[in-house]
Amino acid sequence: MRIIRGKRKAKILHPPINLEVRPTTDMAKVGLFNVIENAWEMEGLHVLDLFAGTGSISFEFISRGSAEVIAVDNNPRCIDWMYEASQEMGFDNLFVVNADVFSYLQKPLQHFDIIFADPPYGLPRTISIPDLIFQHHFLYPGGWLIIEHPKEINFSQHPFFMRKKNYGRVNFSFFSDEISQGAESAETEMSSSSK
Repeated sequence: MRIIRGKRKAKILHPPINLEVRPTTDMAKVGLFNVIENAWEMEGLHVLDLFAGTGSISFEFISRGSAEVIAVDNNPRCIDWMYEASQEMGFDNLFVVNADVFSYLQKPLQHFDIIFADPPYGLPRTISIPDLIFQHHFLYPGGWLIIEHPKEINFSQHPFFMRKKNYGRVNFSFFSDEISQGAESAETEMSSSSK
């Protein structure tokens, strides 16, 4: 596992073996962050990473200048690894929360610019994540929710769905409650890159 860009570019990380996680592939991560950086200024973002696992996405956001990332997972080994790795890299603005994601989403405590969720692919409640995010107002107006999911899940009928993008076997669906200038820019970029 490596950090692709930012102040910790090319940093190789070695999470514990036998973690029950499915880290986002490097190819998918490159594509995802190209879309994000086309629409957002990375410096100063407030990010929530749900089902954070090894922290791969959290570390990438921090490396690229995000002001704060909260990483939520209920696996104690993942929590310990993320904490130790963030300390070793000096990421003092990464906050690791040991909690069940669905319990966490019942108690909105702050707002975020971007929320990334990578639930286990067989998790039945994945389809409910957008409603929980938007009903509890976790995002700033115009903020993005991004869900990584298997191809069998189709979010296209959700009222806040913007676009689906896939990189190999990895699928990302993007949501926003407000089609802001940034969202329109991403829509244009994603549409052209899909051709």
